[in-house]
Amino acid sequence: MKTCNLAGRLSGISRATFTRCIAVSAISALACPAPAQVPLVPPSSGLINPSAIAFSPSTGKVYAVDTAHNAVTIYNHASGKTLSVPVGSAPVSIPVNTASGKAYVANGGDGTVSVLNPATDAVVATIRIGSHPYSIEANSVTGKVYATHTYGGQTSVIDGATNAVAEIKTGSNDLIAINDATNTIYLLGYEGGTVLALDGASQTFRKRESGMHAWGMALNQQTGTLYVAKVGDANVASLNDSSPSAAYLPAGAIPCSIAVNSLTNTLYVANYGDASVSAIDAGSGHSLATVRVGQHPKAVAFDPKSNLVFSANTSDNTVTVIDARTYAVLATLPAGKSPYALAVVPGANTLYVANEASNSSTAVDLSAIAQPKP
Repeated sequence: MKTCNLAGRLSGISRATFTRCIAVSAISALACPAPAQVPLVPPSSGLINPSAIAFSPSTGKVYAVDTAHNAVTIYNHASGKTLSVPVGSAPVSIPVNTASGKAYVANGGDGTVSVLNPATDAVVATIRIGSHPYSIEANSVTGKVYATHTYGGQTSVIDGATNAVAEIKTGSNDLIAINDATNTIYLLGYEGGTVLALDGASQTFRKRESGMHAWGMALNQQTGTLYVAKVGDANVASLNDSSPSAAYLPAGAIPCSIAVNSLTNTLYVANYGDASVSAIDAGSGHSLATVRVGQHPKAVAFDPKSNLVFSANTSDNTVTVIDARTYAVLATLPAGKSPYALAVVPGANTLYVANEASNSSTAVDLSAIAQPKP
């Protein structure tokens, strides 16, 4: 079985390509020193995507890829019912157009995108976009859908009204974030940490440098500031239009996922290397708190309605629940095998988790947790 180590990842292959080639076993864990000199395995061990699970505010449903069964699991949060819907081969990521309610599934195995009807949950279109799609996001204002390709140098653009496909030569990119208000699509490449800011109207782009070894990305929709987690540098790059260069905010060892509290302009950063979540004042760049969580957190999410922060602890098979006001740990809950992505239903008593080891998902009961004040 082919394996890669962290040094190999730092040599300049793409994030998506790297996640395809890592296979970590219990008896042969790969380890090497991180920037903080902590022996660590890399933050991925299989083809996973932080957008493998998503909540639709227009339907109240949660969509999770089920790669092993070529399906999507749909949780109807209001009714409590769960449905499995067959899609294309090896689905890897899924966003929702919050205006139309349509869900789009990137099928890495057969180069297609499955479109799910929000009312019937049926697949209403299968769109061929080319080999190995990886990340996919929808602009809910324009209706356009953007998809990267693991081995390709292009970004596919789907017209949500006609399902017509166009391609833009953008080079190899991994993650996508979209500012709906400005129609700006941000494409992140792990290899050099370059962010392409694509103008959705003109389809031209400009480059923004965040520095090498970028692994996670989040956008504050209120301020328009983009944040990039730097796994090799133990910091977060802050990019906004008012400054030509990035500012850097200190985080923990191997930061790999970011959540944004736009109400307070606070960042929550999952630090895979030292089992912590950093709370950072994004305006001043000052650290607010470092919260100890479970081993190897791969994802972090924030619920603005309940004022809770969640950390998916992959090696512990748990989720840590944090009070965003006091930074106290309220609970550590079982979350299925190797949790790696999270979907929050605001204010709900259930958290939805994508599980890497079983290619499945888990609904985590939060009802016993004392809710903090917003």
